[in-house]
Amino acid sequence: MAHGKAQPVGFEDSLSKLESIVSQLESGDLPLERALEIFEEGVGLARLCQSHLAEAERKVEMLLRERGELKTVPFDPSADLTESPTSPRAVSTTVPKAATPASVPTIDFDDDIPF
Repeated sequence: MAHGKAQPVGFEDSLSKLESIVSQLESGDLPLERALEIFEEGVGLARLCQSHLAEAERKVEMLLRERGELKTVPFDPSADLTESPTSPRAVSTTVPKAATPASVPTIDFDDDIPF
């Protein structure tokens, strides 16, 4: 790591340090060498944060699986976050009805042909 500094161990400490690095880099006031050093440190911190999050997710899944409550739902980025992920709207399996011939407008293409 840059300058022999120890990386923060916990998620919150790592995230806080990463946010500080991002702010420094966004300021544009650093010399190139220093910017590269802290960028490298930031990449390590981002990986560490991702690792902490993945581990937390595994623990939650394991705990829910033990209680028999684990249900996987496909991710829908447009879903309302206030809804339960198992609500009928979020996990709808309803297939829309096909349009009936009476509701489909007919188009006469012969009128548009110039020859």
